[in-house]
Order: sequence, then C-alpha cells, then structure tokens
Amino acid sequence: MLRKILNAHAFRNLLFAVVLISIATGLGYLATRHHVQRDVTYNTINSLEPDSIEVLKQMDGPVNITVYATEQDARLGDVRKIIRDFLSLYQRYKPDINLVFVDPSRETEKARAAQIRFNGEMVIEYAGRSEHLTKINEQIVTGTLLRLAHTRDETVMYLDGHGEPKLDGIANFDLGSLFGAKLKQSGFHLGSLNLALAQDVPNNVSVLVITQPQVDVMPGEVDKLLRYVDRGGNLLWLVDAGPLRGLEPLAEKLDLQLPPGIVIDPAAIEMNVPADWSLGADYPPHAITRHFDLTTAFPSARPLLWNENQDWQHHVLVEVAPRGWVSRIVPKGKAQLHFDKQRDTPGPVVIAMALQRNINNREQRIVVVGNGEFLSNSFAGNGGNVDLGLNMVNWLAGEEHLITQKLRPAKDSKLELSKTQLGIISGIFLLGLPLLLAGAGGYLWWKRRRA
Repeated sequence: MLRKILNAHAFRNLLFAVVLISIATGLGYLATRHHVQRDVTYNTINSLEPDSIEVLKQMDGPVNITVYATEQDARLGDVRKIIRDFLSLYQRYKPDINLVFVDPSRETEKARAAQIRFNGEMVIEYAGRSEHLTKINEQIVTGTLLRLAHTRDETVMYLDGHGEPKLDGIANFDLGSLFGAKLKQSGFHLGSLNLALAQDVPNNVSVLVITQPQVDVMPGEVDKLLRYVDRGGNLLWLVDAGPLRGLEPLAEKLDLQLPPGIVIDPAAIEMNVPADWSLGADYPPHAITRHFDLTTAFPSARPLLWNENQDWQHHVLVEVAPRGWVSRIVPKGKAQLHFDKQRDTPGPVVIAMALQRNINNREQRIVVVGNGEFLSNSFAGNGGNVDLGLNMVNWLAGEEHLITQKLRPAKDSKLELSKTQLGIISGIFLLGLPLLLAGAGGYLWWKRRRA
C-alpha cells in the first residue's frame, strides 16, 4: 500500500513537471513569435507618443544612425547605453533603424570627416539626407525624423515690401520667433518675395504666404499674384481686420467676401481674455484639423464669407463665437458688451477656410484666415496656434501625411505629502506592518504547538 502511495505521488510530481516544462516551452515559443509589451509607468517613459509612431509609419526605407561616443564619459557615464536604450523605443516601431557606434577617440579620421564636435553626437541619415544631433529626447529626435521625411525640398516665401509681418522677423508683430522657427524645424526653407523687383512668383515656391500689408500693394504686383493663382499656386492668406491695401482683386479672384467688423466672443470673457478674442475649440473634419483638439485664440478676427463657385471646393476650418457676433465697434469694457441687432451680425462665424480645385493637371490648395495675429510673436504661444498654422502649411505643401500634434510634455510626477501623512505612512510601514507579520508568525507557531 505504501509503495502504491509513493508511486502515485511520484507520478503526480512527474506529471506536474512535464506540464510545467510544456507550458514554459510553449510560452517561450510564443514569446519569440509575438511581442507584447505594456508600459505601466506614470509618465509612459518607456513608450513613444502616438505622433512619433505616426511619423515612423510614414518613413519608407531604413534610417541609419551613427553615434560618435566613447564607451565611458566622465560626466554622463555609459553614454552608449543611454542612447541605445532610448533609440530602442524607436526601433520597436521601426526595426530597420540601424544603429552604429563609433569611438571618436580611437577612430579620429571618421570623426573628423563627419565633423563631429561633441562626445555622444549622432548623425541621422534617411533618403540621402542627414542631420547632426547633440541632444537627445523624443521631441528633438522625432522633429529631426519629421524634417528628413519630407519627400522634397519645400520653399515657403512671404510677400514683402509693404511693411508686412515677416516669417523670419523678431518684432512682436512678426511671425518668426515661434511660427517661422517651427517651419524651419520642420524642414521648410523660408524666403521673402518683393514683387516690385521679382518678375514673377518663382516656380519652385511650394507655398506663398501673404500677411497684412501696411501700405497699398501696387497693381503690377497684384497682377503677378493673380497670375500665380491662375497657374495653380498654393497660397496662405492671413487677412487681418482693416483695409485690404490693394488686394481686393485677389479676394474677387477667390470669390471671397470680406465684410468689415471683428468677432466678439462671450466665451473669451468667461476665460478672462479680451472680448475681441475668438476661441477655437471644435473644428470641422479636414486633413488640416485631423486629430487636432487644441484650443486656439484669434485676436480681432474678421469674418469670412464666400460665393459658391463650381470651380472651388470650400471647407470650413475654424468656426467660432456660437454665442457671439460680428461688430464694427470694439467694445470698451463690459458695459458696451451687447449685441445690437440693427448693425451686428449674430454668430457662429467662420474665420478660417480652405479652398481646393483641379487646375493644370494638379490640385491647387489655398487657405484663408481672417486673422494673422494668431501666429505673431505676441500671440502664437497661445494654445495650439502654432500647431494649427504648421498643419496649414503642411497641407498646402502636399505634406498632409506629416501633420502631427505637438508632443506633449511629461506629466508632473512630484508627490507632496504633509507631515501628518508622512507620519501615518511611516507608522504603517515601520511599525504596523512588522507587528502584523510578527503576530501572524506567532499565531502559526502557537497553532502548531497545540497540534
């Protein structure tokens, strides 16, 4: 009988071992075929933002990254491990990112030929183009990949010579410090265009930007603008409130109506900003506003109206002030903040729109915004203003597949506790938990003694 019991016990142990080994082998086989990962860290520091993943999906072909770093750095330690671990997040979604390390202290000729200046400097190559990086974080690396992913060299020019805000200017009314810098970071080449000197708008211009002129544009210059539109040129027209300064024929060419007045938005007052600010929060579906859910602010925006035309397709991009109106008088204080049905036009109000048509065997794209100040150095930092402007230029240049949102900063993981809370936690872990374990052990000892 005892032998049978022992044999049965041995059989059960053997069976358990066989099942355990089979399960472990099966799980190991599945792990080599299917990779499943989950990032449970608070700041998701072991994962990329969705927009970074989207950029990687758009990149066909390998990305070669050469890192010029010594094996040890006096200040940072193992630089190679830091870079390798970080870039492994990108390799997880794009396996053909090839990573090569070069020791600049041993292979000085290679480092000198690559014009390496810092330990840990990286050279990222894609589709025949390359960039150097001396800092590493997700925003910098993804921004670099985004620039390299442009399918062709894109040139954005802005009309100049009439006191317009400049895309590369640093004055408060200019657009260079934030918006222009973001365009450069995204791989666009910026330049000014004075049509009083140039014979025409160059053929290599991907997007022409017209901001608010301070003096009249001469008729000969307007004719050149109209020819640019007639041959299918892409245009971003930022129309501030006020006179058009000779650009009326351009509005007629596009079948636009630009009535006087500015938008008054009661929602702005509720947000403690001036009443003549228009707040964009809900955007009609379009490639420009795809996945875009950031609030935008437009100071002193003017309304846009248009005549239906069989040639042009019209798409509303930003509609504001559902409880507001268009007023010809800027209110001074809340006392004057009221709707006058005799002279005001009730909202909602369209302040940004896109136009499309097929001409000369290609698609022509135009975006008109009834406000240019939202991208100025003074106001571009509000909400998603710069992101929306960048989306507009990407779409106009035919690079809508690169439209992404701004990478979000890491969440604040700082935990602040009061003295009372710290005392309670300390008491639980330093006194309560040890006593609980000691009591449980004593109870088990006493129970066995009685058995």
